Amino acid sequence: MSSAGTRPRPPAGPARRPSLRLANPRPRLRLIGLGLTLVMVAFTVRLLQVQAVDAADYADQAAVNRFITLPLTAERGAITDRHGTALATTVDAYDITADPYLFTREQTGARDAPAQAAALLAPILGGDVGELTRLLRTPDSRYVVLARKQTPQTWRQIQDLKTNLAEQAAEGTGHHVLAGVFAEETSQRVYPNGELAAGVLGFVDGQGDGAGGLEAQLDAQLVGEDGTITYAQSGGRRVPTAGEHEDPAVPGSDVQLTLDTDIQWAAQNAITEQVEASGADDGYVVVQDAVTGELLALASAPGYDPGEVASTDPELLGSPALQDAYEPGSTSKVVTMAAVLEERAATTDTHVTVPNRLPRADRNFADDHNHETYYLTLAGVLARSSNIGTILASEELGDTQPEANQVLHSYLRDFGFGQPTGLGFPGETAGILAAPEEWNASQQYTIPFGQGLSVNAVQAASVYSTIANGGERVEPTLVRGTTGPDGTFQPAPEPDRRRVVSEETATQLTRMLETVVTDPLGTGSAAQIPGYRVAGKTGTSNRFDAEDGGYQGYTSSFAGFAPADNPRITVYCAVQNPTEGSYYGSDVCGPVFNEVMQFSLKALQVPPTGTEFAGLPVTFEPEP
Repeated sequence: MSSAGTRPRPPAGPARRPSLRLANPRPRLRLIGLGLTLVMVAFTVRLLQVQAVDAADYADQAAVNRFITLPLTAERGAITDRHGTALATTVDAYDITADPYLFTREQTGARDAPAQAAALLAPILGGDVGELTRLLRTPDSRYVVLARKQTPQTWRQIQDLKTNLAEQAAEGTGHHVLAGVFAEETSQRVYPNGELAAGVLGFVDGQGDGAGGLEAQLDAQLVGEDGTITYAQSGGRRVPTAGEHEDPAVPGSDVQLTLDTDIQWAAQNAITEQVEASGADDGYVVVQDAVTGELLALASAPGYDPGEVASTDPELLGSPALQDAYEPGSTSKVVTMAAVLEERAATTDTHVTVPNRLPRADRNFADDHNHETYYLTLAGVLARSSNIGTILASEELGDTQPEANQVLHSYLRDFGFGQPTGLGFPGETAGILAAPEEWNASQQYTIPFGQGLSVNAVQAASVYSTIANGGERVEPTLVRGTTGPDGTFQPAPEPDRRRVVSEETATQLTRMLETVVTDPLGTGSAAQIPGYRVAGKTGTSNRFDAEDGGYQGYTSSFAGFAPADNPRITVYCAVQNPTEGSYYGSDVCGPVFNEVMQFSLKALQVPPTGTEFAGLPVTFEPEP
C-alpha cells in the first residue's frame, strides 16, 4: 500500500534513446561544387593554352618526335660476261642527309650549329663548307641531301663524331650539332675492270640511273623497284621501340652478256696499242661467234673509265664500233663478189682483164698503184684487191648499169648495210646506203669497191660471219639473258636468221678469201696463223671528214674468220686516220687481226686445221 499523496509509478519498460539532429548539408555541397568548378576551370585554361596560346610551340615539339618515311633504294642488277665475271656491279653506299630544323638554335642550343656542323663534315665528305652551311640553313625544309654515294667508311666516321658530340652534350661540355645528320642506305655502281668494255657497258648518272650504253638501254631491267621504311624518331634519333613499317625494295635483274672478258681484254689491248703506234684518231675490234652471231668482244680505243665519267672527255663517252659511220673500202668487195657468184654472172676462175685506168662516168678509175694490164681471175681480183677488176665484175650483174645497181643494192641490204644491226644500242648508226636510183654517176662505180656508202664496225663484221656461216646471216647479239630477283634465268630471244647467199656461194667466197691470205699476190699474208686456215680481206679507204666536209686521211681495216674449213670466229679491225707509218689495212690492222684471232682460237680451244688449202688460180695467160 502506497503512502498518501504520492502518484503511483508506471510499470518498468525499454529505455528511450536521446534523438540526434543532422547538420544542414548545403554548405558541404557548395564546397564540393566549388572544387569541381575550379578543376574544370584549370582544365579549360590549360586547353586554351595548348590549343590557342602556345599551339605553335607544341606543334614544334611534336615535330621533333614523329614518324618519318624514307626511301629504300633497290639494288641495281649486275652486268656480267658470258661466264659470270662481273663487268658492272653494285656496292653498299650511303646518301648523307640532314634535317635543317634540327640545326636551329632552339634544338641544338648552339649559336651557329649549321656552320659548326659544316666545318666538321666538309673534310669527311670532301665538300665545301659554305655550300654545306647553306644546305643546313635551308628554311621550311625537313630534308636535304648533303652528299650522295658515300662509302660505309665515310658514314662510320660521321657516326663516331655524332657519338662524341652526344657524350659532350650529355656532360654539359658541348652541343650536339650533328644530331640532325642521317644516312640513307643506297648503292654505288662500280666497274671492277676499269676501262674494259666501257664503250659497251656505258655508265650511270649521279642518281644511279643508266645514262649511256647498255646501262641506259637495259635500265628498266637493271633498276628494280624502290621501297620505303617508316619509323619514329625523337630529337634526331631513331626510336627502336616505337615500331616501324617497311615496304622492301625489289632488286633489279642481273644481265649476262655474250662478251668474253678474256677475249675482250685481248682485243682492247691490241687495238689500244695500234691506235697509239699509228697516231690514229681511234679504232675498234669486233669479235663474233660466226655460228651463233654472239659478240665475244666489242673493243675501242681510246677508252674511258665508266666509274670516272665526271672527269672524262665527253667525246669519249660512246661506243665507236656501233656509233661511227665510215666508208668500209675493200673489205666490202666481198659483197660484190657474193652478188656476182650468186647471180651466176661469173665464177672464181672467170678471166678479168684489168687495165691501169678505167674510164667511167666523169673520171678515170684506178687501183691503189700504177700497173701494166693485169690478167686476173675473179679470185685474183679479190686477192689483189683491184678496184678496176671489181667494177668490171659488178657491171655483169645487169644488162644495163641501173639494173646492175639494183641487184648490188639488194645484196648490200641483205648483208645488213643501211639498216640497224638489231642490237638496239643507244646512238647506233645504221650507216648510209642510198637507194640505187639516187646513186650519182661516180657512186655506181665506187660502191662496188666500198666507197660512197658507210657502215659501222659490227655491220662490217657481220658480213664475214654470214659467209663463214654458210651464207646465212644471224643477227648480232650482245645479251645472253637475265636473272630476275627470284633467281630464275630468262634466256634472250633467239636472233633473227635469214639466208643471204647459198652454201655453194659461201664456200666459193671462203676459198677466194683464203686465197687473199695464202697467195703471194694476195694482200692478206699478215693474217696467216700457223696450224689454221684463215680467210680474210684487207681494206684501205679514203676517209670522209665530217668537220672539213671532204676526204682526208684513210680508214685501215682487216676482216676475216677462222678456221676457214670449219669457221668458228670472225674478227674485224678498223683504225681511223693513222698518221704514223703505213696506212694500208694489211700493215695497220693485219697484225691486230692476227693477234686477236690467235688469242681467241686458244681461249675457245678451237682445234687446229687438219687440212691445207692449195689456193685458187689468181692469174691467167692471155691469148697471143
